[in-house]
Amino acid sequence: MPSPSNTRTFIGREKYMRPLWITKALEKPVVTVQEMSMQSTSNLTIKWAFRGKPKNPFFASIGGVVIVRVESQFVLNQISGQVLEQVDSWDLSASSLPAQAYFWLSRRVYSTVESGKDTIEAAKSTASGLSTKEDQNLSAYPDPSGDPTKFFQRPDDGFNQDVYQIGLLLAVIYFIVQFLKTTL
Repeated sequence: MPSPSNTRTFIGREKYMRPLWITKALEKPVVTVQEMSMQSTSNLTIKWAFRGKPKNPFFASIGGVVIVRVESQFVLNQISGQVLEQVDSWDLSASSLPAQAYFWLSRRVYSTVESGKDTIEAAKSTASGLSTKEDQNLSAYPDPSGDPTKFFQRPDDGFNQDVYQIGLLLAVIYFIVQFLKTTL
């Protein structure tokens, strides 16, 4: 997902679970949503803003409050509603120059730390991908023929399933015969 300042780009849901910059950089941040609108069935725009005092004492004393207006644009999967792409644009014009400097400096530091975490995770996943077969997840059963289009079914448990189906058929026939006897 591209970030507004191009300081952070990632794919997947897992990165959304990490602590947000706003909670690490601002004291008691306040978030308000101004507008939500659907441009089409697959495009959503949310206009929102947040404000808060910098946690850094130097910037808090000279910079005042950080006020940011954000416009988030989402591209959605029309069937599932899942977010396919998110792009944010940030407007800091309501903040003072020191508050703007704090915002961009702290965002850059936060993004650098998060990129380091991403690099470590990528290295770990690459290393775990090179592991032996015993370490692999055995809850998933790969198709031994290698055909990804092959349809898998539960194995036939034989006689038991057939008895249930024959019993059900006989019960339906019995009820139809009884119904016809009473009505005719």
